Amino acid sequence: MARANKKAGNGTGATLGFEEKLWQAADALRANMDAAEYKHVVLGLVFLKYVSDAFEEQHARLLAEKAGGADPEDPDEYRAIHIFWVPKEARWSFLKGHAKQPTVGTLIDDAMAAIERDNPSLKGVLPKDYARPGLDKHRLGQLVDLVGSIGLGDEESRSKDVLGRVYEYFLSQFASAEGRQSGQFYTPRCVVRALVEMLAPWKGRVYDPACGSGGMFVQSEKFIEEHGGKVGQISVYGQESNYTTWRLAKMNLAIRGIDARIAHGDSFHADGHPDLKADYVLANPPFNDSDWRGDLLKDDKRWAFGVPPAGNANFAWVQHFIHHLAPSGSAGFVLANGSMSSSQSGEGEIRKAIVEADLVDCMVALPGQLFYSTQIPVCLWFLARDRKNGRFRDRRGEILFVDARKLGTMVDRVHRELTADDIAKIAGTYHAWRGDKGAGEYADVPGFCRAAKVEEVRKHGFVLTPGRYVGAEAAEEDDEPFEERMKRLVAQLKEQQAEGGRLDREIERNLKGLGFWSGGA
Repeated sequence: MARANKKAGNGTGATLGFEEKLWQAADALRANMDAAEYKHVVLGLVFLKYVSDAFEEQHARLLAEKAGGADPEDPDEYRAIHIFWVPKEARWSFLKGHAKQPTVGTLIDDAMAAIERDNPSLKGVLPKDYARPGLDKHRLGQLVDLVGSIGLGDEESRSKDVLGRVYEYFLSQFASAEGRQSGQFYTPRCVVRALVEMLAPWKGRVYDPACGSGGMFVQSEKFIEEHGGKVGQISVYGQESNYTTWRLAKMNLAIRGIDARIAHGDSFHADGHPDLKADYVLANPPFNDSDWRGDLLKDDKRWAFGVPPAGNANFAWVQHFIHHLAPSGSAGFVLANGSMSSSQSGEGEIRKAIVEADLVDCMVALPGQLFYSTQIPVCLWFLARDRKNGRFRDRRGEILFVDARKLGTMVDRVHRELTADDIAKIAGTYHAWRGDKGAGEYADVPGFCRAAKVEEVRKHGFVLTPGRYVGAEAAEEDDEPFEERMKRLVAQLKEQQAEGGRLDREIERNLKGLGFWSGGA
């Protein structure tokens, strides 16, 4: 998503034109400001414009109905239809009129504070540092004019999800701009959509304990809408440890009208939803996190399948997900490829225990270059608490493996996206195998997908790399942990050196026999 994909009907992150132009104009005003800092400047103004647009439209409607008893200055007239109350000093018309004044930063800060004051759900969420000396007020005024040039919160704009498109595009562009400097991995929309399409969260409790800016929840709501359901059929629970990212999540969900319970804090050490049993877990946790302070949680009740290593949180996350699943719950999440095969520090034993518990439903190997801030190859895990439940067929003792590494389209020189057709292929395969109503018959496809029995997985040492099972060439696999690969290569090198020495001695002996060797002994 780093650049607009011009293919029509992509449906995974392609822009429709104006988002890219708006981004280019906004980025031109950034000057020397770091992308991570500028992100909150821009997205805060986008949020403010949205809530003001929605308010102003309803305000005009109430003014027209004033003779009939409507009160345009009654906050309840707005809250009743899920529109934020915006006091006079925070309305975009007021701010735009003062955009060229040197006090514009202070006025924006005051506007943010006023909106938080009158809308308790936003308390502590909105950025309020526009008055700081380091922020060029002339450029800030230009940015106000730029954001003011597009409709975001009026009824027509909401019907076209203009705000959603702008917000999503800007988040992806900031992720690309921050690159490896960012400590957060923005999950590309196509990956989120693949997870959501496969898991199909129709209704119930959806949980993401590493929710970032809330993309999993947004896509879940979109999935329900696109499939004829009603928004609000799911209850959203999340947690985010990074405070600024938590604020973004709160804003991202608020502007979309998603009622969410998003806790701030570390999901391992300060679980914000300790008693939650979710129907669906959707997550992209930090990859290979070595700083999760696992040594403080050795006796935690969540480690039902083994104590995760202190140097890598991958299987701490997996067990955290399982712990929070309802008896018939399902989970879909992103992990680094090493999670499928690593045997370091007891990870292999934990993975074995999870397989033996018959929790693993499906494994998907994804193509590279999907993420903006990391080149680590990733995969999708799908777990199910009850694989014999009545909603789908009985899948006990069987795991679906999908090798999707050859799918995707390059959208620029370094980034790849899964197209809508790619996602449909992966999700359709899973749904057919799982036994979804109307999904058709499942059949193994050599090199792409195969349903394997757990007995076969045992023979492979509980390695879950799809390439082992679908028939992909072994040479294509890139999932072997670095430490194991180096041990194997060093051993191979020693063997080759020994063989080389033997051949050298044999050649020397033959040459001596022919009288052509005059060197030393």
